[in-house]
Amino acid sequence: MERISIPLAFLINWGWIQIGPYIHLNINPVLFSMGPLALHWYGLMYVVAIVMGLWLIRKYTARQGLKEEQIYRMLWWCVVAGLVGGRLYFVIQQPDLVPDYLLKPQHILATWEGGMAFYGAVFLIVPVLFWRAMKERLNPLVVLDAGALFAACAQPFARIGNLINGDIIGYSSMLPWSTVYDNPASWACQNPEAGTCHVPVQPAAAYEILFNLLLIGILLLLARWYRRPGMRLLIYLGGYALTQFLAFFTRANTVVPLFTLDWGLKQAQWTSLIVLLLLIPLTLWVRHWRFAQPIPEGEIPATYGMPLSKHKAVRANIEEETVHVSHLE
Repeated sequence: MERISIPLAFLINWGWIQIGPYIHLNINPVLFSMGPLALHWYGLMYVVAIVMGLWLIRKYTARQGLKEEQIYRMLWWCVVAGLVGGRLYFVIQQPDLVPDYLLKPQHILATWEGGMAFYGAVFLIVPVLFWRAMKERLNPLVVLDAGALFAACAQPFARIGNLINGDIIGYSSMLPWSTVYDNPASWACQNPEAGTCHVPVQPAAAYEILFNLLLIGILLLLARWYRRPGMRLLIYLGGYALTQFLAFFTRANTVVPLFTLDWGLKQAQWTSLIVLLLLIPLTLWVRHWRFAQPIPEGEIPATYGMPLSKHKAVRANIEEETVHVSHLE
């Protein structure tokens, strides 16, 4: 009996996605618009990432003794810090920094168009979260551990926005899972001279999603071996730096030297190497920090070892004196 071969494109062809021989995406980055207002997939997926990140770590934060109102108070500071840090770190890396950003500052604010460097978000969120934890009288390393788990769980959803947007482009590829951007509004098709429209490229954003999922698994697995606060944060930073270093070998970003070193690496890869080197002394130092002491069984991790507020301290002294007087009587 003669075997009939059916192209895969006829099996999966839903308009917005077509498979065979490559994965063709034909999604408008703008979900819908109303006059001058537009809802972008990129911005929507950031909102989804925040919501899902909070939902996925809710049991963990409850076990650590973090209250919802404390989490939300710190969250809004982190959202602002993440947007500002991520955007500015992206902008300063652009070759057209002066003509397209410094001379046109409105482009700096256009985060809905894509272009966020997650390293910039990390560099600003960590000190902001540390500061807010101290203000809330919470162990900052316990809070930063929760922040690391939140970031790991939220990132895959944000990367979906990159995948739809077409702003993370890999090298040209003939692999069967290569991505082809066909929508003229996608970033891949905005610059015809780049030659990335209707061309199969490495699905760099999809690789980063897979790396994010792997990092979540490693974070949950290895974190059980470390009972000290701060270890989840260090594992996350090291894991993220390593995955970024590897992922950028598939991304068609500009190769840049670091001073006199020209190793064929991109900006994010140099940043990853620096982060990995800095994590070595940082890990040794954190292990001896008072906030990193193991939490005794039965204690609340988020507040263990933290000084009481003045009101609570006065109240505790009054209760202690009352107990002392009752014993004397």
